[in-house]
Amino acid sequence: MSRPLVLLHGLTYDKRHWDPVLGEIAKIDPGRTALALDLPGHGDALRRDSYGITDVAGVLHDQVVAAGIDGPVVLAGHSIGAVVATRYAALYPAAGVLNVDQVLLPGRFFATLRAAEPTLRSPQWRQVWNQMLAGMALDTLPPDARSIVDTATDPRPDLLLGYWDEVLHGDDAAIRAERTADLRTLATNGTEYEWVTAKEPPAPYVQWLTAALPQVKITVIPGSHFPHLAGPARIARILTDDLS
Repeated sequence: MSRPLVLLHGLTYDKRHWDPVLGEIAKIDPGRTALALDLPGHGDALRRDSYGITDVAGVLHDQVVAAGIDGPVVLAGHSIGAVVATRYAALYPAAGVLNVDQVLLPGRFFATLRAAEPTLRSPQWRQVWNQMLAGMALDTLPPDARSIVDTATDPRPDLLLGYWDEVLHGDDAAIRAERTADLRTLATNGTEYEWVTAKEPPAPYVQWLTAALPQVKITVIPGSHFPHLAGPARIARILTDDLS
């Protein structure tokens, strides 16, 4: 029996980012239930005072239940949506997770954001987001995919500061321990997990990931930070074949 799919977009974007993948899923698995959700504060979703990852996962689970989905789901999360998807799967019934280009551990990105926090809290906050975009290899995307990245987005300081609060103010050792515990829960539950990454991952990270979650599958798709937009058919196949 095919599990329902729950698709989560990245920070500042909205559920329209999954339209190309949804179109491919409809072709190859027409009867599959697939629900693309707006993260709290994005798209049509209500804004919140806090965007803690655990709280966000709870809000999304309520929406899954309200949609009439009962039982384990397969989650796909892009960027910070993958952090949410991983936490969701550790807390609620889940058969599989597709992590689309998101490293889970503290590292260089955390240090960069912390150094940029004063700018994020100033009228020049957009400079930080533009710097992030500059590192996402958007120039490699086909025109239709690039159009979605450019238009299905609403960057705002409250979103950036809210979803990045853990990064900005959390303790790295505590974050590492929490992420490790989440993955070990998935390992114990037998939850399938695939990580699609745009770059060959460093060996120490792979060692940590596979130690915590032995069943993880790592797939490298060179290109941009948006492999689900650059190659929606391949991502749809991963969801319907690898994580069914």
